[in-house]
Amino acid sequence: MILVTGLFFLWGVANNLNDVLIAHFRHVFTLSDFQSGLIQSAFYLGYFCFAIPAALTMTRFGYKAGVVTGLGLFATGALLFWPAALALSYPMFLFALFVLASGLAFLETAANPMVATLGPPEDAERRLNFAQSFNPLGAITGVALGASLILPATAGEGPETVRNVLLPYSLIAGVVLLWAILLARTPFPPVATEERSAHPLSDFGALLRKPRYLAGVCAQFAYVGAQVGVWSYLIRYIGVALPDLGQRNAAWLLTFSLVLFMLGRFTGTALLARVRGARLMLLFAAIDTVLCLIGALIGGGIGVAALVATSFCMSIMFPTIFVLALRGLGPLTKSASAMLVMAIIGGAAFTALMGWISDSSHSIATAMLVPAGCFAVVGLFSMLHLRDRPAG
Repeated sequence: MILVTGLFFLWGVANNLNDVLIAHFRHVFTLSDFQSGLIQSAFYLGYFCFAIPAALTMTRFGYKAGVVTGLGLFATGALLFWPAALALSYPMFLFALFVLASGLAFLETAANPMVATLGPPEDAERRLNFAQSFNPLGAITGVALGASLILPATAGEGPETVRNVLLPYSLIAGVVLLWAILLARTPFPPVATEERSAHPLSDFGALLRKPRYLAGVCAQFAYVGAQVGVWSYLIRYIGVALPDLGQRNAAWLLTFSLVLFMLGRFTGTALLARVRGARLMLLFAAIDTVLCLIGALIGGGIGVAALVATSFCMSIMFPTIFVLALRGLGPLTKSASAMLVMAIIGGAAFTALMGWISDSSHSIATAMLVPAGCFAVVGLFSMLHLRDRPAG
């Protein structure tokens, strides 16, 4: 459980370094908001393309094999930053992020359902929320690394500063390879290593006939789009709303937002002992919808504060949607997990949409209407589960 929980930390680092890369590459390569948003598009396309291969690998060889494969791809993607930086090539960076994210697709497809099944089903939401609580620790570490090592302290950003990415991504590659070796040499319980013949067409065909599960996929698509969209453009939003603050200080505000995300995770895990997951998520989704509307319609310092605060309420959404969507699927769980991970493509779709809206309207604030709508979708999914009986 400790080794698997560490995976949540590792992919949190990688996910949220992207938020710093968007701000950095936008200046280094002179990109529009839409073009810089392609960082998230390339990243989450990797999730989308490799989620089903990850599910097939785990179905045939077990969760552990999927995790070790994912860590290998994760490290490879991080090391590809070297040729991309030396060539000063934005497309090569996008390819490196695609490879890195393909590894994360294996990790998320394996780790989330494995944690959910390692214990009694009635505690699955709390158990996964607890494990996911270490994801924001990784996210904070990622943004802190980016703010300290990637973003320059002064406004001048020449092409040579693109090589600032080499140190953090080299550190990531080293830690990930060590973790892969440790996991490969550690005995795991049967639930993590059991094998069975893969029947992908029948599994996915059965899932497509389960409307409540498909609603969970749609909710996850919307939630990840909202989370990634807010975090990706928060530094940009702060730069417009509070132009004297500076890019590095804006990155530290993003870090503070991630601290709120972590606090929300631990608080939410505690509240789930007394409040049903669907009910708590409905409340949090409603609050975040209002906060994003404030960011879109009011702006300025108030808008910045509202968008920073959204992270607290985002905290329980991903794991709670995951557990509610997988509930009662039995042998379909691994294939169902793959489709939920594929839904992470929402991070690519909605971030690109927000960039296009920002460029078209010349207003990054207007783009915040997109995550407001996404959180409303999460709220609707929560309402479907308000009358569910407790698992057990």
